[in-house]
Amino acid sequence: MSTRAASLNEVIEMTARDYPDNVALSDTVSTLTYEQLLSRASAMATGLADQGVRKGDMVGLLVERSVDVVIGILAILRCGAAYVPIDPSYPTDRQEFVLRDSGVSLVVGRSGALGSAEWAGTVRTHEADSAGDGREPGSGESAVEVGPADPAYVIYTSGSTGVPKGCVVTHGNVVSLLHAALPLLTVNADDRWSIFHSFSFDVSVWELWAALATGAKAVVVPHEATQVPASLVHVLVQEEVTVLSQVPSVFRYFSSLQRYPAAQLRYVIFAGENIDLGSVGRFWSQCDGYRPEVINMYGITETTVHSTFRRITESDLSSEGSPIGTALPHLTIELRSEQPPHRPVEDGEIGEMWVSGDGVARGYLNRPQLTAQKFVTDGSSRTRKRYYRSGDLARRMPDGELEYRGRNDHQVKLRGFRVELGEIESAIRAQAGVLDAAVCVVTRRTGSQLLVAAVVPIERESEQNETIGRIGAKLAAKLPRYMIPERCFFATSLPLTLSGKLDRNELEKMALEAVAQSGPGRRPTAPMITSVTGNQSPSGDHR
Repeated sequence: MSTRAASLNEVIEMTARDYPDNVALSDTVSTLTYEQLLSRASAMATGLADQGVRKGDMVGLLVERSVDVVIGILAILRCGAAYVPIDPSYPTDRQEFVLRDSGVSLVVGRSGALGSAEWAGTVRTHEADSAGDGREPGSGESAVEVGPADPAYVIYTSGSTGVPKGCVVTHGNVVSLLHAALPLLTVNADDRWSIFHSFSFDVSVWELWAALATGAKAVVVPHEATQVPASLVHVLVQEEVTVLSQVPSVFRYFSSLQRYPAAQLRYVIFAGENIDLGSVGRFWSQCDGYRPEVINMYGITETTVHSTFRRITESDLSSEGSPIGTALPHLTIELRSEQPPHRPVEDGEIGEMWVSGDGVARGYLNRPQLTAQKFVTDGSSRTRKRYYRSGDLARRMPDGELEYRGRNDHQVKLRGFRVELGEIESAIRAQAGVLDAAVCVVTRRTGSQLLVAAVVPIERESEQNETIGRIGAKLAAKLPRYMIPERCFFATSLPLTLSGKLDRNELEKMALEAVAQSGPGRRPTAPMITSVTGNQSPSGDHR
């Protein structure tokens, strides 16, 4: 990667100049060289500019997984705008919220992409830019000049108040990640990177731009292949993928394979949640005569995808912890006490990770108070730094490396997605017939994790089945599938501590009992239901 690039537009232009005939992109159906990719993106950018897209605007991106998503991203960036990815699988309510909250007036998508979503803006279809295929390479307008401080994208994450929040990430944030992380890997233009994750999940930013910055090939894995391990392996073998990014819970399925046939694989890079070292050991045992390197990279959207780097070794497999290594070169991670004045903790003690450096994002879109709360400035007048308070806990080991120790709030990582339990609880409480609700994650003996909701109903017992039916239908229309509880159970009240707060330890015990009563089951589209008597609060009142 060139050290001269100051923006993502410059990154792709330099790569296209250096490797014009290299295959840049594939989705198992279509293939584009770097020259063709830049030509297609330039043609679309011209069309977007004709429709009034200007530097500093935000443009929605609602496209099924394909090369067209990447063309759309590059076209939006070439206009000097920032892209706002919206997963087509999101329910209408979620799509409408992102469209309204981000203030986009135009969405790049296919005909009918918005379905029944109510929104007053315009859809710019890929069909409208099909004429771009016939243009001479490079004949599109030059990219609008942008700098490191200009926004590149806004990705929405769950909100603890029940409202999703959009994190604004700049060109400089992403370019600094590439400059810091790529030299730690021996990757080059001969590699093939998988784009496994949704484009509304920030790991996709790393997957895409790490490939495009090095002249390598980016393989957009079809959605159906991300759901079935055997199909994913077929794509990896067919496309000769050498660098695979994964979340640990998905990667566990590889352990069921008797042999892993993709001998060309060189790296597996984990992100999104605690690494499962057992599945790493099982995977390595399947590799005949070769052993891909396994990298664990802790990170958060607000510090631009990845924050640490750790090579997993054979000796790690007997560890019970979650080693995340050390901070990437462009970042600093301090461990501080959770209580004011938030002093640094001693080595070996658990503290909250405060992250500073070039990867720290601009903040939350249209959320000045929340931005001020989470993105803080600290230090003397000569050493003042801007930090992101991650809410993640860790301890520093004697060798200086970090060990991840979970969250300090009720946010969880589930199957690679960051989930605020409060957002789900708010959605359930908003339903008719519900007095109160609480959500937790339980781990079964098999190691699988389930999202479980406790519901305190208003209706009589004879009407409870109707209530849960309404809740399931409403949640399916409002929340992404990964945020819908796999199990729900009725409780007479939620368990409370003596101080009147929700007793989450007791809640998890109740949830485990409910799961045991309902049986293994398959993941439903709406919550399954059982009934458990909850503990009363000390006063006998509901929370």
